[in-house]
Amino acid sequence: MLRALLFCLALLAACAAYAACALTQGQVVAGAERMYRERIAALDARSALDGDAAFLQRVRQLAQRLIQRAAADYPQTAGWTWDIHTTSDPEENAFCMAGGKILIGQRFATDLHLDDAELAMLISHEMQHAIQQHNLKEYQEALRIDPSWQQRPFEELEQAVDNDNALMRKLAAFNLAQEVEADREGMQLAWRAGWPAHGLANYFKKLARASASPNFDSRSHPAPARRWQAARELAHQLTVIKAD
Repeated sequence: MLRALLFCLALLAACAAYAACALTQGQVVAGAERMYRERIAALDARSALDGDAAFLQRVRQLAQRLIQRAAADYPQTAGWTWDIHTTSDPEENAFCMAGGKILIGQRFATDLHLDDAELAMLISHEMQHAIQQHNLKEYQEALRIDPSWQQRPFEELEQAVDNDNALMRKLAAFNLAQEVEADREGMQLAWRAGWPAHGLANYFKKLARASASPNFDSRSHPAPARRWQAARELAHQLTVIKAD
């Protein structure tokens, strides 16, 4: 009897672990495509999409250089259909969803007075969220820490990770770690694409200087001052590598 009970418990644990991992990248990409199209359509309906042709061209040129480098460094991205748009919506900073769906907020870039290297750093950071499959990993983590989501439609989980306060609190530390990874890998990708390391790091200096609370983590991002310090240290390491 005891042996049978232990077997059942082990089976249940295995099933729970499988459910948390059953979500596929294909599902996540399909969901991202749907949400991205909905967001783009909503912005277009408000005449808030791609309104500045010069800024759109600038973003796309910088992104294309990064995409070409990413195809060499991350072969799985070579077949992606990247989408790149800009918006005048002041509430939108920047994001890149699974599969390479990019949106850059013009107000955000303009307010920070980003030069090309700094804007490339922003784009590269966002690209790394897609390259590192952060959406998939975030959903898997949500299912792990709150298995009740396994019984609900995936579309509800897609919305919850950005809107459910209780779940967002549980995911905060995990999300901060993903941002650190996107900072680090994004800078290295942009550096390999040809931008100078210290020029890329200046993006984080501008973030810190523009922040009202530069020394404090938010729910979604590490403290700007800490990001700036890490960027300086990485820029120094990359400069030494290039010198060698």
